[in-house]
Amino acid sequence: MILKKNGKKFWFVVILILLIDQISKILFKNVHFGIFNYVTNTGAAFGILKNANIFLIIIGFIVLFLVLYFYLKYKEYYLPFAFIFAGTLGNLIDRLSLGFVRDFIDFKVWPVFNVADSFNVIGVCLLILILIKKK
Repeated sequence: MILKKNGKKFWFVVILILLIDQISKILFKNVHFGIFNYVTNTGAAFGILKNANIFLIIIGFIVLFLVLYFYLKYKEYYLPFAFIFAGTLGNLIDRLSLGFVRDFIDFKVWPVFNVADSFNVIGVCLLILILIKKK
């Protein structure tokens, strides 16, 4: 059922983003040069909910479930759903295995973030654009 229309594309994109995310987090561990500033984050975006790891893990699983649910209903939107799913899963892997999320991209005018965060934002923006255009 899940591998029907656009299913292989969905999972390919998810795996590709996960690999890029996890490898980049390993490569930039303890790097502090230019826009790269490795930090650990026990909270969510913008440093909110510090030390709320259990709550954020639960939220992560809820997001994964919801994204899969909507992807199965609307497979034509596989790309933004794959971006959001992979981004959420990438940070969830960190939370479950390390107790924090590894961030390393620092433009100095925005909180430090990572590849998974980027794909979450891109996925949500793509989904909004698609839905606006559809209307």
